[in-house]
This record gives sequence, C-alpha cells and structure tokens, in this order.
Amino acid sequence: MNLERLYARLTLDEAKRHKPYRCSAGKLTIGVGRNLDDRGLTDSEIQLLLENDVVLATADARRLFYQFDDLDDVRQEVLVNMAFNLGYERLAGFKKLRAMIRARNFPGAAREMLDSKWAREDVGPRAERLAQAMRTGVAP
Repeated sequence: MNLERLYARLTLDEAKRHKPYRCSAGKLTIGVGRNLDDRGLTDSEIQLLLENDVVLATADARRLFYQFDDLDDVRQEVLVNMAFNLGYERLAGFKKLRAMIRARNFPGAAREMLDSKWAREDVGPRAERLAQAMRTGVAP
C-alpha cells in the first residue's frame, strides 16, 4: 500500500481542518476527518498536543518577561502555566505582575497574581498554588 498516496487522497476527500467542526453526520471532527465524538484522542496524541502547547506557552512567557531565562525553574514554570491558561494577550494585561518580575519582587508578583479576576473567578486554587510557588520558589 502506498501510504503517501493514501494520506493525500484522504486529505483531499476529508479536507484538513485546523479547528473543530461538525461533519455532515453532525460529529465533532478535526484534522483530516478525526471523529472526536466517537474516537476522541489517544494518550499519545494528548501528550503531543500538551508538548506543543507548552512550547507555545514558553515562547509567550519569554516574550512577555524578558528576564525569563534568568528566573529559577519553579518561577519559569509558574509563568508558563499562566501563559498556557491565559494566552499571550490576557497575560500581557498583567502589567503590575510584569513589573514585579522585572524588579525580582516575587512576593509582590504573587500578590499581583492573586489580585486579579483570573485568580478570583477563573482558576481558584490553581492561582493560590502558583502564587505560593512564585512567592517562595518552591514547586507546589
């Protein structure tokens, strides 16, 4: 079997979609005809998505916090976790947090994290854990 020809034919027949859509049978579908309703994702596919998303979130954190690479691993992880959850645009709105990180004022950075709609309404205990890690430099 010529897999390259088969892949090309399936891509032509099914189309390649980068965002979920409903197929003609009403099933949630993505990629090249992947039926998410019935088939879902395998653990390895989920892991691949996570790894790709962490690469993107790390790049966002690096763009927003120019001293990112000078921070310890735990604080880098906190910022990547926030970038993963919030996305670039929303994390960019944390101007006081960014100033506190620039000043290496980690207790102040933790306060700014908690003094946000994100902490109060969006993620609850996650914000507490991340703020504690930012404050202390100790992984939760």
